[in-house]
Amino acid sequence: MDNRLVLYNTLTRKKEKFEPLNPPFVGMYVCGPTVYSDVHLGNCRTFVSFDLIFRYLTHLGYKVRYVRNITDAGHLEGDNDEGDDKFAKKAKLERLEPMEIVQKYTLGFHEVLRLFNTLPPSIEPTATGHISEQIEMVKKIIEQGYAYEVNGTVYFDVEKYVKEYDYTILTNRKLDDLLNNTRELNGQDEKRGRLDFALWIKAKPEHIMRWPSPWGVGFPGWHIECSAMSSKYLGDQFDIHGGGMDLAATHHTNEIAQSQACNHMQPAKYWMHTNMLTVNGTRMSKSAGNGFLPHELFSGSHPLLERGYSPMAVRFFMLQAHYRSTLDFSNEALEAADKGYKRLMNAMALLPKLNATAKNTEIKVDELKARCYAAMDDDFNSPVLIAELFDAARIINSAYDGKLALDEPSLVSLRTLMQDFVHDVLGLVDDNTGSDDFEKLMDVVISLRNEAKQSKDYTTSDRIREGLSSIGIRLKDSKDGTLWNKI
Repeated sequence: MDNRLVLYNTLTRKKEKFEPLNPPFVGMYVCGPTVYSDVHLGNCRTFVSFDLIFRYLTHLGYKVRYVRNITDAGHLEGDNDEGDDKFAKKAKLERLEPMEIVQKYTLGFHEVLRLFNTLPPSIEPTATGHISEQIEMVKKIIEQGYAYEVNGTVYFDVEKYVKEYDYTILTNRKLDDLLNNTRELNGQDEKRGRLDFALWIKAKPEHIMRWPSPWGVGFPGWHIECSAMSSKYLGDQFDIHGGGMDLAATHHTNEIAQSQACNHMQPAKYWMHTNMLTVNGTRMSKSAGNGFLPHELFSGSHPLLERGYSPMAVRFFMLQAHYRSTLDFSNEALEAADKGYKRLMNAMALLPKLNATAKNTEIKVDELKARCYAAMDDDFNSPVLIAELFDAARIINSAYDGKLALDEPSLVSLRTLMQDFVHDVLGLVDDNTGSDDFEKLMDVVISLRNEAKQSKDYTTSDRIREGLSSIGIRLKDSKDGTLWNKI
């Protein structure tokens, strides 16, 4: 395997050559959703980005075990072990059992990702399905001397941990700054230190989701689930750990601490993080009133949107920005992405209609192919890849219009290139035609036009051509018959 892939490692803050621990096998863990509400676009951007990464690694020949968890317990409203349980609170509001909430929003999550054409992970474990593994890990951390129990709640001892390890290795923040930004305990908290966090939380009498443990009835803290499940399915050390950049400072920092305290090694060799979303240059959030859900984006029902966009156009829009770059939503940007997506799909639709018409051609498909690989090998640079594919689209359009002749080897290579990178790597499919029925409909329309021409009814023939043109469909008469494509 000719591996030239480099990726940006948050842990070292630089690009590094990708060298799996046990090639050709690759272990990748990505933090999944907390399923107490509809999945938001920030999550979708992360999962589309790691779908791209999963697809490209697979395309290169790696055997990838992709693990993405479902958080269905233990996530409190505040990331610092404060507030109500998100599932219990939602269950009370909707008068449902917590697991009904979990089921409802897990199904919704899967449906949205299906619309975005993301591949399912190899394993999708749930927090509630791995309570015993989390308890065992907490017990081991206590045995190693990095955690303590107070009144049925177990806390991770950060002060003890920092004597031997770098707690802020992932974010490069100063420990003093973290302490200054954390409130004083003033004797009102069970924690020994301000940065300590809960591994296991004692359940209050009214808490619905609860399990027995060596420390009493309770439920796991949010961070422990990912450490327990990643080590179960990928080993104590694996290749890639991913998620949104908002997880780095707390969740991923605590994951590293838990895993090192338990296993005395870094859990992942490479840490990868996607950047945030903005709307018209402002950070997307519910409180700002500029946050919209995927179905609002598809339907155009949100007041900030001028119209709706198909899931594939939105996927294309997301991939036009590098996963580590801020992604800004605006009507203008979405409109431009929609046109770019359709232009690429139009070229894909024309490919099967092309014939080799030359013995030799000046088009160097191998050079184009090399540039496509170079783009993706440079930290999965999908924007550069898309630019190269637009060059390929121009070649296809020129060949279709008779302005360029392709020989048979070049045409075969071009078809393979577009299949590999448009469909298999970028995960883009044509969702504009709706179904194969559209093809059949076009056959009927073209047949009617041909009959009109044969009858010398040129008025009807021209009306059909002009009518199709007005809705974005172009006809081309050739020796092989009448061909069509979307403008």
